[in-house]
Amino acid sequence: MDNKQILDKIYTDKSNNPDTNQLQDKTKKKCHKTDKGSKSGKSSKLTADEKRKRKLALTIINRLKEAYPDADCTLDYDSAWKLLVSVRLAAQCTDARVNIIVKDLYAKFPDVASLAAADVSDIEEIVKPCGLGHSKARDISACMKRLHEEFHDKVPEDFDTLLSLPGVGRKSANLIMGDVFGKPAIVTDTHCIRLTNRMGLINNIKEPKKVEMELWKIIPPDEGNSFCHRLVCHGRDICTARTKPHCDQCVLVDICAKNI
Repeated sequence: MDNKQILDKIYTDKSNNPDTNQLQDKTKKKCHKTDKGSKSGKSSKLTADEKRKRKLALTIINRLKEAYPDADCTLDYDSAWKLLVSVRLAAQCTDARVNIIVKDLYAKFPDVASLAAADVSDIEEIVKPCGLGHSKARDISACMKRLHEEFHDKVPEDFDTLLSLPGVGRKSANLIMGDVFGKPAIVTDTHCIRLTNRMGLINNIKEPKKVEMELWKIIPPDEGNSFCHRLVCHGRDICTARTKPHCDQCVLVDICAKNI
């Protein structure tokens, strides 16, 4: 069974939704437990190039683990619905700013029900410093309404159902699956796309979904979520976009495609 088949099975399994205020503890999140048989991520259908990239990926994963052992989501949240709100606000905005703005939002609307009942204009007034205030407020309002009316204020544990929520794309759905539910996930944010191309794991692919599908072929399912968090740390600290990368400080300098 290849990675895609594994994930298809995992994401179509129906299970009871946990209470959104009872998130997994840090140990469970770090382990990213998966269904039986999914941990190896082995595939008999890989091409020679994919096998080479898988070997490279495993080396990169291990080195980044040593460099960033405690890498985790940089959005602050204590319940699943709050992560949904924050990841929508984070579009074209820094996580640091989002973490500040949501404090005022949750002070006024402390739960799904109150946020679902809020006027879009009241939400927009608070979140507009994050940019795209009207569209973000509209999506947050519609998303919370569906959570309240259809899911009893709980975030669904099904990937396709998450995608059906207003304002939730693949990046957001993967983040929820990985960070909240401990399922295999690959979050193709700008850091992931830029670094995996630069490292040689992906060949000149910039479309997020295509990058995600290529990475599923070579990244072990139980490593994907943590790997993407570490890419964010590495992209901010060393392999920067706005300035020249600090290759002299990089733990991947000898294997990065950029330098070979």
